[in-house]
Amino acid sequence: MVQLGTGIGWRPEIAEAVEGMPGIDWVEVVAENVCPGHLPESLVRLRERGVTVVPHGVSLGLGGAERPDEGRLAALAERAETLRSPLVTEHIAFVRAGGPLTASSLIEAGHLLPVPRTRDALDVLCENVRIAQDALPVPLAVENIAALFSWPGEEMTEGQFLYELADRTGVRLLIDVANLHTNHVNRGEDPAEALAGLPLEAIAYVHVAGGFERDGVWHDSHAHPVPEPVLAVLTDLASRVSPPGVLLERDENFPEAEEMERELGAIRRAVEEGAGRREAGAGAAAVAGVRPEPRQGSLEAARERLALAQTAVLSALVAGTPVPEGFDRVRMGVQARALAAKRADVVAKVAPELPVILGSGYRAAFLAYAQTQPMTGGYRRDALDFAEHVLAGRPEDASVRRALREWWLERSGSRPRSHRPAVRLARATRRVLLRR
Repeated sequence: MVQLGTGIGWRPEIAEAVEGMPGIDWVEVVAENVCPGHLPESLVRLRERGVTVVPHGVSLGLGGAERPDEGRLAALAERAETLRSPLVTEHIAFVRAGGPLTASSLIEAGHLLPVPRTRDALDVLCENVRIAQDALPVPLAVENIAALFSWPGEEMTEGQFLYELADRTGVRLLIDVANLHTNHVNRGEDPAEALAGLPLEAIAYVHVAGGFERDGVWHDSHAHPVPEPVLAVLTDLASRVSPPGVLLERDENFPEAEEMERELGAIRRAVEEGAGRREAGAGAAAVAGVRPEPRQGSLEAARERLALAQTAVLSALVAGTPVPEGFDRVRMGVQARALAAKRADVVAKVAPELPVILGSGYRAAFLAYAQTQPMTGGYRRDALDFAEHVLAGRPEDASVRRALREWWLERSGSRPRSHRPAVRLARATRRVLLRR
C-alpha cells in the first residue's frame, strides 16, 4: 500500500498557494480537467519536487448499467502514466442512463448519483470495476459518494456493500468521511456502523471536505470549511486503522492559503487523536461484512434491470418525468433542483459569454430550460442546446437575439466560424474599414 501522507486537492485557482504550503506530500487532480500533452506548470513543478499527483476521475460511471467506455478508460490510463501516479481513483456512482439497454436516448446527470445497494447493482459494479482494473496501468481505488436520496428496497448497508465489492474485486477504497457524514444527515446512516463494516486493509486514502445544512438536508459542497462532525468521523476512522493518506478537498469559494493550512492542521490533529485511541486500544474492531446470498440469473439481465431503474430515476431528476414509486418525492425534488443549479453554474463557467449576453435573466432562463431538457452530451453541448432553446423562443430584445445567434453560430459548426476563410476575410475587411 502506497503511503501518501497529507495532501490537498489541486485546482488552478489555488495552484500558487498549494505550491507554497508546507507539509504537502501529495495532490489530487480532477482527471478530466488535465490534458496530458499540456500539463499546468504548477503540476510539473510539484512533480519535480517529488510531490505525488493522483488523477481523480468523475465521468466513468462505474455504477451505471453500461460497461465502462473504452475511450474514457484509455484517457484515465494516459493521465496516470503522464503523471507517473501510483494509483487512480473514481466513484461508486452512476452519471448517465438510457441508451441501448433501454432503447431510449442517453441522458447525463452532470453529477455523481448513488447506486442502489442491491445484488443486481453489486454484480454489475463488480464487473465494471474488473474491466476498469484490466484497462488501467496502476491500481484503482473507488470512492463512496454523498447522496440526497435513498433507493427503496436496498438489500445491504453501505459497509456491507463496500466490503463485498472489495472482497470480490480486490479494488481499493477511497473513503470520504464527509460523505459518510452527509449520508448520516440525509439518510440516517450511522458513520460508525459503516466504518465497522469496512475492510480496513483496502483503504487507499481518505477524503475530507466541508458542506452545509439547509432545511434538514446536508449539501456536500466542497466550498465550506470542514465541520467538527466530519473531523469526528475522521478521528473514528483513524482509531481503527492508520490511513495511508488523507486529503483536503476544496472546489469553490477558495479561502486564503492560511485558512486552508489551518484546516490541514485540524485534519492532522484528528488523525493523531484517532491514532492515540487506536494505540490505547479504544478503537472499535472491524467486523466482517455480510456476504449477500448468491443471486440467480445472468449478469446481462441484471444490467437491463439496473438500466431501467436508473433511467427512470434520472429522467425524473432531469427531464420532469414522474418520480418512481417508493422514492421520497421531497428529497428527489431537492436533488433535481441541485442538479439544475449545478448545470447552470457549470455552463456559466464553460460558456461565460452566455450570462453576459442574457444578463440577470440568465439563471432563471437556464433553470426553466433544465426542468424538461436533460443534458445529453456534456456541458459544452449543453451550453449550445440552451442557446438554441432560447433563440427558438425569440427573445424580445433584438440586441440579445443578435448576440446570442452570433455566439451560437460561432460554436455550433464542425469548426468555429471564425476559423473559416470567408468569415476571417469578412472580419479582416471590417477591421480595415473601421480604421479608415
